[in-house]
Amino acid sequence: MKKIRVVVVDDSPFSVTLLSDMLTECGFEVVGDANSLESTIEVIDKLRPDIVTMDMTMPDTDGFECTRAIHKIDSKINVIIVSSMMDEEIVRKAKKNHLSGYIQKPVDKEELSLIINRIMSDEELYKDLDKLYYSVFQESFKDAFNKFTKSIPEFSAEVSPTTEIVSKGISVVMGIIGKYSGRLLIDISHDTALKLSNHLLKREPKDSQEMLNVIGEISNIIAGNACSVINKKNKLFGFRVAPPTIFHGESLTISKPELESVKGAMAKTNFGEIYMSIGFQRRSGEWMSNI
Repeated sequence: MKKIRVVVVDDSPFSVTLLSDMLTECGFEVVGDANSLESTIEVIDKLRPDIVTMDMTMPDTDGFECTRAIHKIDSKINVIIVSSMMDEEIVRKAKKNHLSGYIQKPVDKEELSLIINRIMSDEELYKDLDKLYYSVFQESFKDAFNKFTKSIPEFSAEVSPTTEIVSKGISVVMGIIGKYSGRLLIDISHDTALKLSNHLLKREPKDSQEMLNVIGEISNIIAGNACSVINKKNKLFGFRVAPPTIFHGESLTISKPELESVKGAMAKTNFGEIYMSIGFQRRSGEWMSNI
């Protein structure tokens, strides 16, 4: 496999040596270094690396100006901030200037390696995800129901939704962020949600909000457990789950997913049918920051 080529930009000779040794130990090829805007332009134009580690403060320039100069030469070069300074304003400016991520000094070797590999991994990693994500989420769904209700749902054949779907009445959307962004959708009727809530609470829900909270938490558990399994298979995915968003009403429609890959199926449970769909897109769902 071709080694990832890195240029280190930092005005501190100690930091250059430390980072270069660390990167080499991690299996990357350090092809050069620079300590000013002029030398950065010269080195990048000549070497065209895959990754540049960028200090924020240098004489007569800063990491943002250097990054803009790098992207004028080649917009595909990934730049990672490596700096002792880190705050919300720097992160905001970094995203605006199309930096790929950041890591704060003192640098942790494993963290640096993980960020670089996560940024550089794409085609093969996405293929791996596409092969496994649906079966993992389906198993997570079954496992959650088995633990909560001592029953295992049966799924119909998976399909790839291409049109709008009429909701059964309650739709829970779970956003997924990490190397790629994704979405889990759980769609359930009011009657099925009520039966399931009655079983889990061992009583009638106090109100509709308590019932929605039950369905939201089940969806959260399904998504969280599935993402944990995928992350264990390859930590480069780095998936995390956002809090659930719940929609409910009589005339809901589920729009066609704006995702590169999406699969769904109906699950038959002891409480009624529940629709599940899960999909991902290649665009990163999170700026690559501290892991």
